Amino acid sequence: MSDDLPAGVERRPYDGRERLATNGEPVYGEPTDSDGWRAWDAGRSKLGAMLELDMDTGLDGGETVLYLGAASGTTVSHVADFAGPTYAVEFAPRPVRDLVGVAEDRDNLFPLLKDARDPSSYAHVVEADVDCLVMDVATRGQATVAIRNKQFLADDGRLLMAVKARSEDVTAEPNDVFDDVISDLESEYEILETARLDRFHADHLGIVARPK
Repeated sequence: MSDDLPAGVERRPYDGRERLATNGEPVYGEPTDSDGWRAWDAGRSKLGAMLELDMDTGLDGGETVLYLGAASGTTVSHVADFAGPTYAVEFAPRPVRDLVGVAEDRDNLFPLLKDARDPSSYAHVVEADVDCLVMDVATRGQATVAIRNKQFLADDGRLLMAVKARSEDVTAEPNDVFDDVISDLESEYEILETARLDRFHADHLGIVARPK
């Protein structure tokens, strides 16, 4: 496994094994060390799983990020630790309250109580030409959400997407769901890499793509 990680993400020892870590205020009870680094739990983070599986995310550190499906802020807190301006979209009010708390310790994290299926509702806030679109939404039509939000991505930007098979169709074979999602995405994105995330998240597929 290579260590081609973004600046601001390191592999550090916790509980006797090497784990991903970022430097920032703890959020969800994750292990920390005396230098201010905190473990990034790939079992609670699809993006963390993609990095653990050595997917080529294209992240270098310092990017402007639009994160869809931020929930209470577990993953997006790590993203904000190493990225630049980070816009965090979540439609459920209760987790957004937690997300706002996470943002209090991170000046570059901007919580948005919005629906990722309706990017027009936050287009006036999110800057154009973001470097990275991270997507982790539990909804049917995940490819459609990615296509609708393509408007924010720079031409050389990256889509980092975790497809939840059970959110699309709980009765279908996950591989069939993944094939359908990829087929839909290919109308607007070039698929650069895919990998099953089952080691950390059952019935999930990680996708790295760029706008066509």
